Amino acid sequence: MRTTLLLFFLLLGFGMHAQTTVQGTVKDEAGEPVPGANIIIIGTTTGTVSDFDGNFTLAASQNPPFVIRVTSIGYTEVTAQITSNNQTVAIVLQEAQTLLDEIVVSASRTPERLFESPVSVERFGLKEIKNTAAESFYGGLQNLKGVDINTNSLTFQSINTRGFATFANTRFLQLVDGMDNSAPGLNFVLGNLVGMSELEVQSIEILPGASSALYGAGAFNGILFMTSKSPFDFQGISAYFKTGITSQEAAGDNNYYDFGIRAAHAFSDKLAVKANFSFLKGEDWHANSTVDLNNPGADRTNPAYDGLNVYGDEVSTLLNFDALAGLPSGTVGSAVVSRTGYDEIDLANYSAESVKTDFSVYYRPFADDFEIIYNGRIGRGNTLYQGANRYSIKNFILQQHKLEFRNDNFFLRGYITSEGSGDSYDTRFAAINVNRRWKGDTQWFTEYAQTYIGARLGVGTGVPLDEDTAHALARQAADTGRFVPGTPQFQNAFNAVINDGDLTTGAKFIDNTQLRHVNGNYNFSHLTKDFAEIQIGGSFREYVLNSNGTIFTDLDGPISYNEYGAYMQLQKKLLEERLKFTGSVRYDKNQFFDGFFSPRVSLAYTAGEKRNHNIRISAQQGFRNPTTQDLFIGLNAGRAILVGSAPDNLDRDIRTFPVSTSGQAITGSSTATVVGRAAYENAFSLASVNAGTPTAVNTPLVQPEEITAYELGYRAQLGKVAVDLSGYYNQYTNFISNTTVLVPFYGQAGDNGLSLLALQNGDFFAYQNYTNSQADINSYGATVGVDMKILGNFDLGVNYTYAELDFDQAAFPDFRTNFNTPNHKVKASFGNTELFENFGFKVNYRWSDTYFWQATFADGDIPSYSVLDAQINYAVPDIKSVFKVGGSNILGEEYFSAVGTGAVGSIFYVSWTVNP
Repeated sequence: MRTTLLLFFLLLGFGMHAQTTVQGTVKDEAGEPVPGANIIIIGTTTGTVSDFDGNFTLAASQNPPFVIRVTSIGYTEVTAQITSNNQTVAIVLQEAQTLLDEIVVSASRTPERLFESPVSVERFGLKEIKNTAAESFYGGLQNLKGVDINTNSLTFQSINTRGFATFANTRFLQLVDGMDNSAPGLNFVLGNLVGMSELEVQSIEILPGASSALYGAGAFNGILFMTSKSPFDFQGISAYFKTGITSQEAAGDNNYYDFGIRAAHAFSDKLAVKANFSFLKGEDWHANSTVDLNNPGADRTNPAYDGLNVYGDEVSTLLNFDALAGLPSGTVGSAVVSRTGYDEIDLANYSAESVKTDFSVYYRPFADDFEIIYNGRIGRGNTLYQGANRYSIKNFILQQHKLEFRNDNFFLRGYITSEGSGDSYDTRFAAINVNRRWKGDTQWFTEYAQTYIGARLGVGTGVPLDEDTAHALARQAADTGRFVPGTPQFQNAFNAVINDGDLTTGAKFIDNTQLRHVNGNYNFSHLTKDFAEIQIGGSFREYVLNSNGTIFTDLDGPISYNEYGAYMQLQKKLLEERLKFTGSVRYDKNQFFDGFFSPRVSLAYTAGEKRNHNIRISAQQGFRNPTTQDLFIGLNAGRAILVGSAPDNLDRDIRTFPVSTSGQAITGSSTATVVGRAAYENAFSLASVNAGTPTAVNTPLVQPEEITAYELGYRAQLGKVAVDLSGYYNQYTNFISNTTVLVPFYGQAGDNGLSLLALQNGDFFAYQNYTNSQADINSYGATVGVDMKILGNFDLGVNYTYAELDFDQAAFPDFRTNFNTPNHKVKASFGNTELFENFGFKVNYRWSDTYFWQATFADGDIPSYSVLDAQINYAVPDIKSVFKVGGSNILGEEYFSAVGTGAVGSIFYVSWTVNP
């Protein structure tokens, strides 16, 4: 028992026989205490942190003399010589001259200067949050080099790095205090809709590129770490209030509000608590494009019109008027006709809202670095999400509950994430089924055809009409009884539809999916410091899909599956600590796939007499597992049926379709039943049908996607000038994407018989499959950034990002990569935190090159755009307040980051922050 207890305390790193005590204070140049500063004995892992008043006590087993290093985010590190026991030191930290001086943790899971990080890291700390010109700290992240933010709506911004951007960005991981902030059923991060209040954020770190070797399958394109403030280090009550207007041509000028409060208190050196609440409300960006992407220039006078932000007009059919009237072919002809749709403004909830709250308890049973933490977060929001369709996310709830044990050497955490879709619904199906409430499709098309034929033949008048006039009269007749937006009839039908979870009659989607996750990490440095720093860790995750059949094929009950992984990292410094070697390897296993190893190797060399040049090179392999939707989706998106490719999912998706009159003569039935398996085993490629050469295709089931990533970088700190540049090259294997196929209602694709008749008779439907590309897909790019102090205390930063996709689209016409990234981006910032006493300002500029957007909802070119954000701030120390006036996109040049979204307008605001 004695041996067991001794080993336990040794592994927890408790210093049972401290011989030396050092006390001191840490303050900034203005004499203000610096809470949360790290104090560590150089060459060891022995250390402590300063408290809220900047005080610290360091107990060590080492005998003097030795040297301590003091670091804090946003400040330059300081060293101090300790020559005697019970020595007292006064540490004064200077503000970091450049970002490269700052401390990051994410790159190696251990604290290190950004300058010495083995891979690219972008950082956004307390100083950047205070001085951001954007309306929110999250929006300010788009000014970092290599970082893209695609704006889905006012409260939903999707962050990405190094290409392949979508709003449902399953390639990018976001961790909030170590918890995956993705909605487990939707399978992606909803920006900061249900994330963290700006009062609570201590720092944000972004790792562009693959990070699977340490963080697993989700960290494929990059990872964002959001770390909160400790209630031991940041106590008291803080609050902010922000108000202003949003301005958009489509929506006009509308009020904008954002309020937050934080309270934290340490009852002793053992117990502390904190709580946060924030509320945001504004008018979302209206999407009102009436362009028909399939027929540019067409409007509603075209019988087949299908407007981009007009829904319900996707329901169309080929009407052979001659056959219907028993006339010789060519008499009155045929035409594709679509139902009359509704504009998005009549269907969507544009009241954007975000409500976030969290509560935490921190307990230090031994009054040292060992902590037990409970953290609960609940967020509710309204937003618009663009996926296969445009979804009105209303009263969406995401909650997370975490229990964590940790000290300086280890952590063990477990958490659960639950989502509730609330009153969310699909705007496209809302329109489709409102239409069907007042008149079914069969009746509508029948009335249209009868009126058109009569008008063309001059029935009743003796005067035959031209095609355009006949189509106009036919639509007018078929639309008799149509529910008009704004009337009680429309509203009653609309309310009924959006509360109906059956997409054949309603539009509501239900999702109560859960994610359960356990992970841990142990740093053996205190035991292996003479050799190297060694870390090991692992994780286990379980998904429980629960959508009642509205998203997944879980109509008969929830679907569960799991994945797990383990990793090890070794880091060693050589050549007088100028050369740093980092090697890591991770093994992951998903229930449906073989296990996968992800190794990473990097070398970083610090050169120069002043150690102010750093060269880094790294190579790693990574992977990502197919998402919950890749595996188990079963969704009618209107234009296509989406069927996931988990082996036992193929036979779970069963649908019934009406068969044409000609088809009924062949099959003897008015309907056809299609099983999801047919999309993978009995289908034609869409491209071949469009080309007039229908070709049968069998689609392989999806497998994990793999990446081999190479990076070379250089950093230099030249006085008040910091340079950071990097280049990368990524090679993808088994690239996960979608293909669209056409499934015939009868016959076997490739039989050169019945299946071709099915195509000819219109008896088929489009399906979207989830699979892997056999093509060689590569991407590469580079970033360069320069940050400097000029003219005394002015901050100037400029960065450039280049990104390119290497893929032969002509050789694989059906394959969609969704690269969705401009080749060139330029960003610049200029400001001064102390232009004169207590007054500062910041200006940010962004330019984006044109690029092609490819997504399930719509494809198209995104024009280049420029954005200017600016703010001025004034501090009033007597009332511990900062006042800010600012705006994003202040020049009012509206822009899009994707096809189908609302144009991003301007936001102008004033804010008051107390005790920031």
